[in-house]
Amino acid sequence: MAARVELSAAVELRPDDAEARFGLGTAQWWLGHVRQAMAEWEQAYGVSIRAGDQVQAVNIAVSLSLLYNANFGNRAASQGWAARAERLAGALGEPVLWGWVLIAKAATCLDPGQAEAHGREARAIAVEAGDGDLELCALSTVGSALVDAGRVDEGTALLDEALAGSLGGEAEMLETVVFTSCVLMQSCHRCADFPRIVQWLQALERFIARYGCPYVNATCRASYGAVLVATGDWRRAEEELQAAFILAGQALPAVRAEALAHLAELRLAEGRVEEAVRLLDGIQDHAVVVPVLAAAQLAHGDVAVAVATAHRRRAAAGTRELEGSRLGEVLGEADLTAGDTDAAAEEGRRLAEAGAASGSRLMTARGERLLGRALVQRGQAPDARRHLETALEGFVSLEMPLEVARTRVALAEAVHGETPEVAVAEARTALGVFEDLGAGRDADAVAAWLRHAGATAARTGPRGLGLLTKRERQLLALLAEGPSNPEMAERLHISRRTVEHHVASILSKLGLRNRTEAAAYATRHLGEDFVSK
Repeated sequence: MAARVELSAAVELRPDDAEARFGLGTAQWWLGHVRQAMAEWEQAYGVSIRAGDQVQAVNIAVSLSLLYNANFGNRAASQGWAARAERLAGALGEPVLWGWVLIAKAATCLDPGQAEAHGREARAIAVEAGDGDLELCALSTVGSALVDAGRVDEGTALLDEALAGSLGGEAEMLETVVFTSCVLMQSCHRCADFPRIVQWLQALERFIARYGCPYVNATCRASYGAVLVATGDWRRAEEELQAAFILAGQALPAVRAEALAHLAELRLAEGRVEEAVRLLDGIQDHAVVVPVLAAAQLAHGDVAVAVATAHRRRAAAGTRELEGSRLGEVLGEADLTAGDTDAAAEEGRRLAEAGAASGSRLMTARGERLLGRALVQRGQAPDARRHLETALEGFVSLEMPLEVARTRVALAEAVHGETPEVAVAEARTALGVFEDLGAGRDADAVAAWLRHAGATAARTGPRGLGLLTKRERQLLALLAEGPSNPEMAERLHISRRTVEHHVASILSKLGLRNRTEAAAYATRHLGEDFVSK
């Protein structure tokens, strides 16, 4: 804020000072005043051109290209500014400047292969020139392109490396942290790698405490909110999605639609179906909206409409995991509603096989759950249980509490005939998660199931337990006794490194700071027979 005041004064005194105008625009951008930032940068560009300072003009053109893309979804303007930067830089013979032009060009590419090529060329320039900021942004660009091309492990490794270097002091510009963290956020959201995002959010805590949230662009702010919805932090999700909507308020419709789609997803998760449908009114034709719209229509009871909506978009969705798997799940749910278990089972197998082929845990989990539910309806409980347990582990690994709880409900239905006490325990655990999240529709449904099963619908435990795997629950129970990691490893016949990994996961999932807090938590909330479950 102080910088903006000082720079405003400087611009008033020297209106033809391009550097001061650019600095003022940057201050406005950090404060979330995107329109004002753009106005200052565009004026600074004009001043630079008139003054013959083409180097400054190229830098501003690159910034404008990235801004138009990230905050306004305006690909035409973004490409225009990138092209202008390319023409000016081509005559200057400045390699690093050309590297930044390549970053801008990559951001507007629809072809992942071309974006990767631009990023690799930019990185080669950066390494030769010893420019850390350019190298880190180039690594991030290549990583994003690889994720889009389906080479997820390769791409996320580069995204991790770029953000680590940015936070580790290799970058001179704060904007590099913003760029690398936003690209990682959006890329990992597209491939549904939610745990990676959650882990990096923890690593970003010191940066956020000092400089504020790095998700200052509308698109990555919306992705951030969507991740918070998926991982169960609905209070913060509401805040971030509202902020994203405000940032996108003057952007092109596609950006506003993305923010509203994720907000509608939250409303649907809360069981507020009518509100979800109203949020999507008028923006139904945007691609990002279609999966949640189809899900809302199905929840509203409009089965035929939901199927038509999902089918229209499905071919275009292709291999995009979040979109394609959600549409497939809606179609499978519709089949189950209609009693067509064969079609639902086939859809589940298709999703599970596609997920296994692409390495998508989310697609695999959705497919396995759908297949399991179809088998339950057929009366094939043993086979159903196997698929549902696979789905449960998948959703647990993705740290998606709502989906974990919904899968527990399906598992309860599968095992009720054979082991009713296990079924009731699973349903009660799910009920606790639904109530803690605020998923009213799901909570009502499982409470009714419990009553029908002749059990009370009482809560059995605090939020978080439903996210733990069986092994993690065993370790949590052991922590109450105070053994060391080597002792726990010996008792459970696993390696010390595996114990360390599980303990770290337990602390993260339950929001605990250390083993002492974990031991106290276990003592308060776990019964004596918990280890044997």
